[in-house]
Amino acid sequence: MTESEADAVARRALPLLDLTDLGETCTEPRIDALCRDAKRGGVAAICVWPRFIEQGARALAGTGIRIATVINFPDGGEDCARATDDTAEALRDGADEIDLVLPYRALLRGEAAIARDMVEAVRDTCGSAILKVILETGELADPDRIREASRIALEAGADFLKTSTGKSAVSATPEAAEAMLAEIRASGRPAGLKVSGGLRSIADAATYLALADRLMGPAWVSPKTFRLGASSLFAALIQARES
Repeated sequence: MTESEADAVARRALPLLDLTDLGETCTEPRIDALCRDAKRGGVAAICVWPRFIEQGARALAGTGIRIATVINFPDGGEDCARATDDTAEALRDGADEIDLVLPYRALLRGEAAIARDMVEAVRDTCGSAILKVILETGELADPDRIREASRIALEAGADFLKTSTGKSAVSATPEAAEAMLAEIRASGRPAGLKVSGGLRSIADAATYLALADRLMGPAWVSPKTFRLGASSLFAALIQARES
């Protein structure tokens, strides 16, 4: 990839980033640093543990950068009441977007209703907030399962499908993203895709941007329809943009 090509990808990708710190040892100083980076890069959102929502909201007030948090994360449990309670608390604290892990093990057992019910319940709780549903595609593995999970989430009201938690052995893959985009297109709904986990290089970002362009059309990609959860990519994108 030439410098000019890398610069073009960086300028396109940075506004699509959900800049994330979901490390087990995350601290308030790290959230401060994350927010500084978010402002420097002009990213779409930060994604943080629920306990850091208020700090992030204060730091980014007035910037237009959104605050996302994770629910039912990373295990994808089946306690619907807890998921809705945690969602309501996150919204009260200032979250704009909810990234909910689908109860994917229920789906693997053939109990799709459990997964559907949780997405519907959290959707109802979200109100006008954005709901991203994390399918954990590396665990679903089979393309037919990924497509089924995509349909369930979309029919239950997801605004975005998201590939992965980044905590499983296999995270995002182009094959999974392609299956998810195909279901978004078939649904006829104005839903988006978030590619998360395993993106390390500008070439990785370029791969997913090209995939979205091919399947959805070059005018489709925007922060309202396409996100990259790729904090490890941030430094490379900034360097390419500013070189």
